[in-house]
Amino acid sequence: MTISNILMTLFLIVISPKELKTASPIIKKIEVVEPVIEFETVTLTTYSPVIGETDSTPDITASGFKINTKHPERHKIIAVSRDLKKKWKFNTKVRITNGGKYNGVYTVKDVMNKRYKNRIDILVGVNHKPIKLRGIKVHEIIETNE
Repeated sequence: MTISNILMTLFLIVISPKELKTASPIIKKIEVVEPVIEFETVTLTTYSPVIGETDSTPDITASGFKINTKHPERHKIIAVSRDLKKKWKFNTKVRITNGGKYNGVYTVKDVMNKRYKNRIDILVGVNHKPIKLRGIKVHEIIETNE
């Protein structure tokens, strides 16, 4: 058989419109279940690694993490108030939303003074202007091995 004969045979094998209508397609319904994400709504502030804004060791967090004081923002570290510390232990990764340029994933490495409640503090550079934002949403990132 030549190639042209094979092509002619393939063109002649046609399914009629009636056969198409009666063919039962295999369609599976896939149900996607989104996990429920529980947010904490907090106040967000910033702090720098200087003695006036930390304890006597501004280059070491409460978890013992050593901070690069020249570029502290690169660590993506947050300090949490003690009430939130009960929920998010050291090295917990959290996602911040509704915070504009502060949105993203951060790691809990520090704890705030006991006078603060329901607050997170983002570590920034020394020349950064202090801010205070309310209504910030934060949730823990659960890592899976999928």
